[in-house]
Amino acid sequence: MPAGNGVSRRTALAGLIAALSAGCGKLAFMAANVPAAFGAYRRHADIAYGRHPRHRLDIYVPEPKSAADSAPPAARPLVVFWHGGRWSSGDKAEYRFVGAALAQLGCVAVLPNYRLYPEVKMPGFMDDAARAGQWAALHAGEYAADANRLYLMGHSAGAHLAALVTLDPRYFAADGQPMPSIAGVIGLSGPYDFLPLKEADVQDMFGPPENYPQSQPINYVRSGAPPMLLIHGQSDETVRPKNSVNFSAALHAAGVPTTLKLYPKLVHADTVAALSLPARGRAPTLADIAAFLRQPQSS
Repeated sequence: MPAGNGVSRRTALAGLIAALSAGCGKLAFMAANVPAAFGAYRRHADIAYGRHPRHRLDIYVPEPKSAADSAPPAARPLVVFWHGGRWSSGDKAEYRFVGAALAQLGCVAVLPNYRLYPEVKMPGFMDDAARAGQWAALHAGEYAADANRLYLMGHSAGAHLAALVTLDPRYFAADGQPMPSIAGVIGLSGPYDFLPLKEADVQDMFGPPENYPQSQPINYVRSGAPPMLLIHGQSDETVRPKNSVNFSAALHAAGVPTTLKLYPKLVHADTVAALSLPARGRAPTLADIAAFLRQPQSS
């Protein structure tokens, strides 16, 4: 009987990992988020950062590990994570496992929603990214986070938001506030160099054609940009690995400290799925993020 139970658990875990790796469907998110609900953090849900119903964010604050550990914590790193979904789908609530994983690292995690296509086209979702990032920086102290240790992070389309809002100063300038101090960018399976645009919906959301180059983070690489961690699965056929490879090369050429991690045999969703407890052994995403956060900050 014990042996049979062990096989059943392994079979169930394999099924959960497969669902998470597929990166879609309610089953995958349920598998990821059920264990995350029991993490040592406090979740502040659906806080408004603007007037639109999609201008809402969740905050994950690590809790003391024991009653004896009740002294006010030192200011923690602040990580803003944007979900993926082809700029047209997705919700912060589906990524509770990401907030839990970042809280486990001692970070205050902010997970915003943003307006989606076709309700808005670019720059609509970029403006939302700037507004959410600015909100997080301005309110960091309320959650024992350090606004000077602000990291912008995302998966897939969310990685695009994180990179482009960091490199193109127009978006924070449009928000009417000084650009926050960004300590680093963490991109999981991100599109950074994806011209030509072939799909009709992507052409529409980034159009007209003369505006296509403005959608490409690689076109805004500049010296003095904050350090970046780029993680990609080598078998990703949704967003090709060349996006991270080319982007990393351009950043290096500009003198930007950049760490590129290419995970063999992994596909598009694996990089973020590995932040969940059921699939954590699938890729070293969490360990690579932890190492990046420990790096000395550039002056």
